[in-house]
Order: sequence, then structure tokens, then C-alpha cells
Amino acid sequence: MKKKIVVLMLSAAMTMSMMTGCGNTAKDDSASTTTETTQDAEATEEAEPTEEATEEATDDSASDQEAADKVAALIDQIYVQERNDNTDEQCKEAKEAWDALTDAQKELVEGENADPDYFGRDTGDASKDDPLNGDDIGDNELLVVSFGTSFNDSRTADIGGIEKALQTAYPDWSVRRAFTAQIIINHVQARDGEKIDNVDQALERAVKNGVKQLIIQPTHLMHGAEYKELTEAVESYKDKFESVKIAEPLLGEVGSDATVINADKAAVAEAITAEAVKTAEYDSLDAAAADSTAFVFMGHGTSDEAKISYSQMQTQMEKLGYKNVFIGTVEGEPEETSCESVIAKVKDAGYKNVILRPLMVVAGDHANNDMAGDDDDSWLSQFEASKNFDSVKTQIAGLGEIDAIQQLYAAHTKAAMDAQ
Repeated sequence: MKKKIVVLMLSAAMTMSMMTGCGNTAKDDSASTTTETTQDAEATEEAEPTEEATEEATDDSASDQEAADKVAALIDQIYVQERNDNTDEQCKEAKEAWDALTDAQKELVEGENADPDYFGRDTGDASKDDPLNGDDIGDNELLVVSFGTSFNDSRTADIGGIEKALQTAYPDWSVRRAFTAQIIINHVQARDGEKIDNVDQALERAVKNGVKQLIIQPTHLMHGAEYKELTEAVESYKDKFESVKIAEPLLGEVGSDATVINADKAAVAEAITAEAVKTAEYDSLDAAAADSTAFVFMGHGTSDEAKISYSQMQTQMEKLGYKNVFIGTVEGEPEETSCESVIAKVKDAGYKNVILRPLMVVAGDHANNDMAGDDDDSWLSQFEASKNFDSVKTQIAGLGEIDAIQQLYAAHTKAAMDAQ
């Protein structure tokens, strides 16, 4: 009996032990589950931004865009062809607003004409350029009038090169500068703090300085719209000087049709071709042709009747025997100078290598972007996309830095001086 009682007691003890063990396991599992749930919740809170943080990020983004839009509006405000009483202050305000932006905000600047490149693109050292807007002119002034460029290096080398050549040729005359493009004047002033006279400002400066003899040398290529607007502007000042004369543009008289050429066009054709051949490191144009290389000079183009000048330049190249030299224009006016037409001409002539170079006084926006840019519609991109050529290269240099071109302008100035 005693043995039976002992067995029963041992069995009871084992049963309690097992129950206790089961109870602890359930409690541990519950605690573990609670801990894991808490950790998951915390992880979720860390992974997912709070509503407050999302709103803050949205507010920051909106604030960045608002600041960028303000700058874009200020740039568009000065991207105009007319100067007014507020222009100086507007240029200053636009630059100060740009400088206040963060790098990220600057990338957001986008307007009708505004973009980050307006202030952000490096075009060279503006301090190397002389705006030639000083007083103490004297009796004789030689006013050099250009369309202008916001590309600092090109303005110094091309326009500045012509101005310096004229000052050297005519030391008894004071050389001064004027641009016809107020958009460019505003751009340079806002970005670099350099003030360049427009035509009216330059003429007013001449009057105030008591200039007696005024000769105006335009750096324009031809008797186009810009040249005609210049002559109209000068007309109202003629009675304020003892003598006012306007010299010929680079290519001289226009002529009646594409076959009419002149000595100026011949001189320009020879000068620019020689410079292009030299830059490409060929001994001669014939050596380039033997290497299956063609040169394409890209001008601006115009809807003005003077557009025939581009066709005349092609005629001039052919008259000189320059069979591997072609003339084109950004605007495609005349039609035979469009990029598509020039590509077809070079292809049909059998040349496999192409060198593009601007037929422009300055190597500015058109040369850097329309000719040599990365966009699909640049001439470089279109020539490459045609798959007709083994290589397509560019030479980014304006006509103004070529000595022979500078001397041709000097000759035109001399002709105006000697004219009765």
C-alpha cells in the first residue's frame, strides 16, 4: 500500500512539472511575439516618413521651385531688345537673386528664355575685354558697331581683335564700341558687370564729347537687316557732327544674283579657307581634298534680300577652284544653304571627312550650340547622324580673330575716310 502511495505521488509530481513547463513555454512565446510586433512597428515607423516629414519635404521642394521661378522671371524681364530706365536695376536684381540660389535651385531655373546657362555657363574671363565706352574721345571717333556676343572669350578675340586692329591702323582716331543687340548687352551687364553701349548710347556719348568727325565701321557681314537698322539710327544724328560716314560691311555690295561676286568676297573666301586649312594642319586645300576632307562654313542666314550673299560666297569658292568648300546657314535661307542641302552636296561630292567652321564674325552661341552643340539639331549631330561620313570635326573660331579679315575691315574704314 505504501509503495502504491509513493508511485501515485511521483506521478502527480511529474504531471505538475510538465504543466509548469508548458505554461512557461506559452508565456515565452507570447512575450517573443509581443517583442517582434513592437520591433516591426518601430521599423515601419523608421522606414516610412511621417506625414509631417512628407509635408516638410513637399514644402521645401515648392520653396526651391518658387525661388528658381523668381530668377527665371527676372532673366526674362531683361531678355528684351529695348533698353529702359529700369534696365540697370533689373540686371543687378537678376544677378543678386541668382547668387542667392543654392546649386540645386539653380538647376530648376527655367523660363521663356531663362535657363541655368544664362548665369551659370563659363564663357571665359570678362575682365580681359575692353568695352571701349570711355569719354575724352577727341574730335575724331571711329565707332565699331557689332551685333555682339555674350561669349567672353570670343568677344575679346573676335570683336576686340577687329577694334584693336583699327586702333593700330588709325592712331589719330579714338575707337569706341557699340552693340546692336540689347539682349546681349543686358546679358553681359547682368552676369559680368560689364557695360557696353548700344548704338543710341554710343552716339549720345559722341555728341556729349564734342566729336566732329565720326566714322562708323560695322562688323556685319552684309547689307542685311542689321546694317539697314544701323543706317536708320545714324540718320537722326547726322546734323550733330561735321561729318558722319558709314563704312562697308565685310562682304561689300550685295549684287543682283548668285553669280555676282566682288573683290571683298574673294578676299574673305581666301582668308577663311586658308585659316581653316592651317588649323586642320593640312599643307594646302588640295592636300585636304586628297585626304577626302571637305570644309563647311556655317553662316547665320537671313530672310532679308541680302541672303543672296551666301549663294554668292558659294559661287566665289567655286570660282577660286575650292571644290571641297561649302557654304551653309543656320536659318537655311537661302534654301540651298540648309543643313540637309549641304549634307547632300558633301555626300554627292564624295568626301568622307568633314570640318565645320562658322562663317560669322564671332564664335558665339550659334557656333558653340547650333554648329558644335550636343543637341540632335546641331550641325555636328546632323552630319554624324547622316552616317555618310567617317569623321566630322569642328573648328570654333570667329572671323574677327583672323588677321586678313581685320585688315579688310581696316581697308573699308580707310575707304570711308577717303570718301568725299
